[in-house]
Amino acid sequence: MNETSCVATDVLEGELTHADDRIRLSHWLPPRYGTMPHFRVGQRWFNVFWLIPIAGLMLIVGIAIGQELRRIPAVQEFIARYPGTVTSVPADYSGYPAWLRWQHFFNLLFMMLIIRAGIQILADHPRLYWNRDSTPGTEWFRFQHEVPRDRLWTAKDDSVTLPGWLGIPGMRHTIGLARWWHFSFDLLWVVNGVIFYVLLFSTHQCQRLVPMSWEIFPNALSTILQYLSLRFPPNDGWLYFNSLQKLTYFMTVFIAAPIAIVSGLMQAPAISNKLGWFGRRFNRQAARSIHFLILCWFIMFVCVHVTMVFVTGLRHNVNHMFAGLNNDSPLGLEIFAVAMLVVAAVWLAASPFTIRHARIVQKAGRFLLGPLDAFGEWWDVRTQYSEKDISPFFWPNGTMPDSETYESLVKTGFAGYRLRVDGMVQKPREFTFAELKSMTRQEQITAHFCIQGWSGVAKWGGVPMREIVEAVKPLPEARYAVFYSFAPGADGGRYYDVHSIDNMRHSLTIVAYEMNGKPLTVVHGAPLRLRCENELGFKQVKWIEAIEFVSDFRHLGEGQGGYNEDHEFYGYRMPI
Repeated sequence: MNETSCVATDVLEGELTHADDRIRLSHWLPPRYGTMPHFRVGQRWFNVFWLIPIAGLMLIVGIAIGQELRRIPAVQEFIARYPGTVTSVPADYSGYPAWLRWQHFFNLLFMMLIIRAGIQILADHPRLYWNRDSTPGTEWFRFQHEVPRDRLWTAKDDSVTLPGWLGIPGMRHTIGLARWWHFSFDLLWVVNGVIFYVLLFSTHQCQRLVPMSWEIFPNALSTILQYLSLRFPPNDGWLYFNSLQKLTYFMTVFIAAPIAIVSGLMQAPAISNKLGWFGRRFNRQAARSIHFLILCWFIMFVCVHVTMVFVTGLRHNVNHMFAGLNNDSPLGLEIFAVAMLVVAAVWLAASPFTIRHARIVQKAGRFLLGPLDAFGEWWDVRTQYSEKDISPFFWPNGTMPDSETYESLVKTGFAGYRLRVDGMVQKPREFTFAELKSMTRQEQITAHFCIQGWSGVAKWGGVPMREIVEAVKPLPEARYAVFYSFAPGADGGRYYDVHSIDNMRHSLTIVAYEMNGKPLTVVHGAPLRLRCENELGFKQVKWIEAIEFVSDFRHLGEGQGGYNEDHEFYGYRMPI
């Protein structure tokens, strides 16, 4: 590497800024509040909270209907024939074993954190769609105003603030930290679930949840009629669940939970782009919408479940699940109270802890999820789309370049642009824009997955990164490629990001100078932007000024692998 390259690289590295290990409120995005949640039916929008009085009214009407139906002899005969309960119990039945009680508690704790962090993630792009393109105006659910048409409105502008008691940590655009919470406890929840499945089917406890006869359906209908008439069926949860409970638990454990996992994974670029036609059909926005509906199911399940625990006999019910006893002793209530205090303490501490110790949250999440992220990068992603799939709208994002150097390049159509590639290479190069365009040109139509949740399909044209790698010949010890942008980061200092050198040799990794058959616009990253299709969007550095090959990145910025990794606590590997 020559002396000029060393000096130039040192200048760029010197413009990288260090970051605090906590969220500094004075340096963070100011709060921005959206609207009440709304959903769309046809062309009309409705406030979600109208569902509460509507549900209350429907319940009152349902109770009245249920009580009248109980007067009809045919209905009485139906209930007598299908009482809604199961009476066959194994001779060695042991009620609620300790493993089941502990897993119930951990499931509650994990689910609470998963839901809160999930809502925080949704707040970063508070719109849900069924189409792949995330085009404003096509969403079916939102808690943000319409996208302004009279000014540039980026995806980051669209993010909203949540109360700290609801989201984790509640502050606007803290999706990096929310993802660590969400994915870490997703992983713990899945592990807990696998243990539950194994123990469930290796004991007679599976008979609680798995229907064994089609008669469960008329029995469940009978149970609904009994609840609505306010003449509840016998409650003996120590021995068995009634048919409605069994169906509900079965749907939650064996249908909703797996769908939650699959719909979550299908939002990841490495997974969606690996699965070909399935990823195209079950696109990211459909996956987000289904994931949200499953979240609503879990919230509704928890609310109804807790209500029925109180209504049908609190002491007996908590004795069963928290003490493993089938009597009226106060022990279950005492354990239940302690468990709820633990849950409340975690609930109250989650957001303040995240704000004060954001780097710890980042590192803990990376420790738990690092192997999965590495596996995601290892997958050979090849999915491409057709011309008809190109999105009519592609959200702009990022902090625009504001230097005189960049402005002068824009005025000349980037005629004087030079891409410097140096570092740990045998042949440092400065590629002119004309030279780059004379190299092998590769076109690809691929899906973009922003970390905030939106997606879009575009046709990119540019130089395969593997050709640039071969031209400069990295030294054997070079393991990473550092991309420096003309643009600053949101908190000042130069924007940069780091990629593994193996990812740079992938067949779909290019430095693009065209988008949808036209020269790349300034808004979308001119003169060059990276396309690395197994990573999230913030890794696709725009406005590229230089590329440096290094053996390690711990000396750059805060040492986390990129600007957003340093300042906003994202992960260095982000294929999921």
